[in-house]
Amino acid sequence: MKATAIPPWGLPALGAALIALAALTDTRLALILAVWFGAWALNATLADRARGRGSRFLVPLIFGVTLLALWEMAVQLYDISFVILPAPSAIWARMVTETATLWADFQQTILKGALAGYIMGCGAAFLAALAVDRSPFLQKGLLPVGNFIAALPIVGTAPIFVMWFGFGWQSKSAVVVAMVFFPMLVNCVQGLKASDQMQRDLMRTYAASYGQTLVKLRLPTAMPFIFNGLKICTTLALIGAIVAEFFGSPTVGMGFRIKIEMGRLAMDMVWAEIAVAALAGSGFYGLVALIEKRLTFWHPSQRRG
Repeated sequence: MKATAIPPWGLPALGAALIALAALTDTRLALILAVWFGAWALNATLADRARGRGSRFLVPLIFGVTLLALWEMAVQLYDISFVILPAPSAIWARMVTETATLWADFQQTILKGALAGYIMGCGAAFLAALAVDRSPFLQKGLLPVGNFIAALPIVGTAPIFVMWFGFGWQSKSAVVVAMVFFPMLVNCVQGLKASDQMQRDLMRTYAASYGQTLVKLRLPTAMPFIFNGLKICTTLALIGAIVAEFFGSPTVGMGFRIKIEMGRLAMDMVWAEIAVAALAGSGFYGLVALIEKRLTFWHPSQRRG
């Protein structure tokens, strides 16, 4: 049975009907729905008709701005308590006035705790994967232990690392290393197995050594898996560093600031820290994805069309 296509006027008519129905009971809800359907129609038109790099940035930009506008409208129209949900304008005002504090917290948490732990954890996992690849004993012994360490709850291990390494960024980096090591190790080990047996046999016929086979065949084929692990670990590192600061930190850091400002009910500052962390995490993920795109342009996942 052939499916019936929705006529072009179907969805706009449905939106108009919903807005009219909402206007009968709550004009504020009708206004919010009108903004939502208007922005949705604009975005859908751009997504269908616009081409080129500009549309790829414009569509998500309009979607994000729409969400912020709806958030602001909901808070203002329904007079939502500042403690429950501050408006985006209040959060932005706090970000502008507290730039120095946010920058100090960013340096402590992101640059020192998360980034240092990310580099050490991912680097150690990559070297461990090379060792696992060469040793059947480690394949049977290290991977289960790594799985066990990855399953440890962060709220239990973070206080222990703080006691071991102190209240500085070193203890946060240790938590990050514990969080990113196993996901990176699993992806690297899987990536080193990505080349098939026929390709490895061909390298042997060329009398290639293990190092030559690793550099010219196995590492290139493992690159998509390695970058997959690196991308997963970007968010894990950020979460680990912030959560670890809840259990002990000098008077600076995103986790410390969120905990303190939450107690003071300064929710605009809490949301400002969350916004900075989200932007930093998105930027870090995007940077790794951009490097992946440059280095694995040959992989089918990077091709267009």
